[in-house]
Amino acid sequence: MTKKALFISGGWDGHEPVETSEFISEQIKVFNIQSNIVNDLDVMTDLEYLKSFDVILPVWTMGQIDDNNWEIKNSKIGNLQEAIHSGVGLAGWHGGMTDAFRDNTNYQFLVGSQFVCHPGNFVDYEVNIIDKNHEIVDGIRDFKVFSEQYFLHIDPSINIIASTKFTKEYHQWIDGVEMPVAYTKTWGNGKIFHCSIGHYLKDFENENVVKLLIQGINWTTQ
Repeated sequence: MTKKALFISGGWDGHEPVETSEFISEQIKVFNIQSNIVNDLDVMTDLEYLKSFDVILPVWTMGQIDDNNWEIKNSKIGNLQEAIHSGVGLAGWHGGMTDAFRDNTNYQFLVGSQFVCHPGNFVDYEVNIIDKNHEIVDGIRDFKVFSEQYFLHIDPSINIIASTKFTKEYHQWIDGVEMPVAYTKTWGNGKIFHCSIGHYLKDFENENVVKLLIQGINWTTQ
């Protein structure tokens, strides 16, 4: 059976939201997932449209969105929350998912983390597989990557699939701090997946990153 993904792509151009969305939309075809890519947040005003997809992928770094309060019924974020709660998956990568709508805590509550910084900017670091039996990491072992090593504020209820450790090279007080690279969580009946790697299209030259991401996206649709 064909599944459907909705990419909501836009925001800061430095993360190449359109290019990365187009690339990943091609990669997930291996799981029989067909994609719609839209470049307008107004798509989130239509709850029934959101609920017609198997997974929604926010690829929208920074930007602003309405209704940062708890009375959010029928708002964009309220609709997104309700769609996920009903069983639609939510998945994404890097700042396109967890550095979107910085002033909206309802969105952060949904996705499970918020970008804080990337010490050293682009660095070499190791990704360690933590939940080795999870289907998301099938065929993936610990690997190295050259990208931004994201420091996040995280929801303590997340399930960490893969992580990385910071060193004292840039800030001594974070030496040895372990930080999620990939995690899952739930929201009602919906499954959520995030991978912190994916600054721009070049990051997807690493086959482990692509495999981790597309297997995570597929997991949210099951």
